[in-house]
Amino acid sequence: MEQRRQIAILGSTGSIGTQALEVIRSHADELEASVLVARSSAELLIAQAREFRPQAVVIADERYYPEVREALDPLGIEVLTGAEAIEEVVQRPEVEVVLTAMVGYSGLRPTLAAIKAGKTIALSNKETLVVAGELIMRLSAQYGARIIPVDSEHSAIYQCLVGESSCDSRAERRALERILLTASGGPFRGWSPEALERVTPQQALKHPNWVMGAKVTIDSASLMNKGLEMIEARWLFDTAPQDIEVVVHPQSIIHSMVQFCDGSVKAQLGQADMRLPISYALGLSERMSNDYPRLSFADWSFTFERPDLEAFPNLALAYEAIELGGTAPCVLNAANEIAVAAFLEGRLGFRAMSRLIADMLHSTSPAAQYDLETLSAVDSDVRRRSLEALPHYNQ
Repeated sequence: MEQRRQIAILGSTGSIGTQALEVIRSHADELEASVLVARSSAELLIAQAREFRPQAVVIADERYYPEVREALDPLGIEVLTGAEAIEEVVQRPEVEVVLTAMVGYSGLRPTLAAIKAGKTIALSNKETLVVAGELIMRLSAQYGARIIPVDSEHSAIYQCLVGESSCDSRAERRALERILLTASGGPFRGWSPEALERVTPQQALKHPNWVMGAKVTIDSASLMNKGLEMIEARWLFDTAPQDIEVVVHPQSIIHSMVQFCDGSVKAQLGQADMRLPISYALGLSERMSNDYPRLSFADWSFTFERPDLEAFPNLALAYEAIELGGTAPCVLNAANEIAVAAFLEGRLGFRAMSRLIADMLHSTSPAAQYDLETLSAVDSDVRRRSLEALPHYNQ
């Protein structure tokens, strides 16, 4: 029997993490969850560890460490806590693939640690590339770490590019000409800016097509998710921002497309099921059979439209941030994380999120060059100023 591929799941109790464990459960002869990491969902982490019997688990929030250790010690499962423990476990020799599904900026350091250990990264934490895309791609090349995207859109682009090289063997011209990044449009597609002023968190959390975590769902409703994905695609596929076009496709069946230099377009289609791109990444770009529902083309009609940047300015802000370059995307991300948390807590309006993000972006001079310490300082400063500014936006 061949040795099973050892997977470390960062964010095992979240939406992506739980679906990854479904994939592992269905392919237990090929895959094994050797490390599980959660922030604070101790009860679910304990249940996952009891079923999958990983070698180690990490509960990031130290308050829950005694509870998790007491439950799992009798099973011989190593229990660790804290941010440094996450960075340590992803570098262990037995780990082959690190699925980075932690939400937000917190996923950056563990991803860097895994890259420096030469691991294959199944990347679901888009903020990692948004904040530090240039650094991540440079280090992945330096340490030979393969990055396979898990987001449905980036997985689609990745799959469309398989087998493509150049348009003309006589010239140094690659095949990719333009990326067509599809967006569902979220729950408020077609709403006016005035109507969006009155949106509640409960309304925004009802995505029409996908089941996702709260932060990603709000980002999708504001189109910030598509802005972050555009920045991620810029780094993953070494493509200029102006060559990445966002197209609203409400049916969410075409997950993204690539236009080539001869005018041909490839699209990757499938059901709106995150287990598909997850299994493609965990299978190291080899397709793994499943019994999920199949797509029936007779049941669908596809439509496309341009995004409404007046109603959803976050997408335009993301393009502005990547054009500014340097630490500007870090500013965008930090302000957005504060804005989304405040909106979910009822402390900030839906449209006010964009105003806060824009003010932070325009009031912060980006550093052209950065390292991890610079990013940490910028992130902390923008978060502090964003929190201090919140009362201003509620007047």
